Amino acid sequence: MTQALPVALVSGVGPGTGAAIARRFARGGYAVAMLARNKERLVALEHEIDNARGYACDVTDEAQVEATLQQVASELGAPKVLVHNAVGGAFGTFLEIEPDVLNQNFQVNTMALLHLARRTAPAMIEAGEGAIIVTGNTSALRGRQKFAGFAPTKAAQRILAETMARDLGPKGVHVAYVVIDAVIDVEWTRAMLSKPEGDPFFAQPSAIAEEVWHVAHQDRSCWSFHVEVRPFGESW
Repeated sequence: MTQALPVALVSGVGPGTGAAIARRFARGGYAVAMLARNKERLVALEHEIDNARGYACDVTDEAQVEATLQQVASELGAPKVLVHNAVGGAFGTFLEIEPDVLNQNFQVNTMALLHLARRTAPAMIEAGEGAIIVTGNTSALRGRQKFAGFAPTKAAQRILAETMARDLGPKGVHVAYVVIDAVIDVEWTRAMLSKPEGDPFFAQPSAIAEEVWHVAHQDRSCWSFHVEVRPFGESW
């Protein structure tokens, strides 16, 4: 691995979208810093993905974020791209959820974005280029009754990203929010819905990663902020 490569930092690197994003940026010539709480998964992905390095980090812990990003900068360099893909979710009405659940999801979805962006944006501003991409979903746009512990945190995340986009855009840093209006094709969703891998009902992690890559590399004369992706058969 060499510091000559641009660096992409991806939070929430699980077996689906996060891993696919890491693969796409590595294939595109980046050194990839993969953040997740599961160290074993990160080690496995390090062996699978060239120029990718795992960092066990709880992004809700500001001190861990600070220490991890210092390590990333020392080992790989300052990130040119940040993809905040870590997500905390819960199902239940406002009467059913425990208040702590809402707070925990807010820490993952919104506060972690703030902590990561505050520590990566200054170098991007100094360089006059960079991208911060946030993966979201339709809960950022509407509050369905069973999403009381989740939707408010994603709505806050989207608005935070918009404030960042308006601030950083004129400084050369592109911020975008990618709404994934879909169920993503991973093992647990297939089991839950009794559908086979590759069913057209699902959004494929590799296809989502391709769109994240595209948005992160848009020409600066045509930047997007709000981007929506969904399977062709999705009712919306």
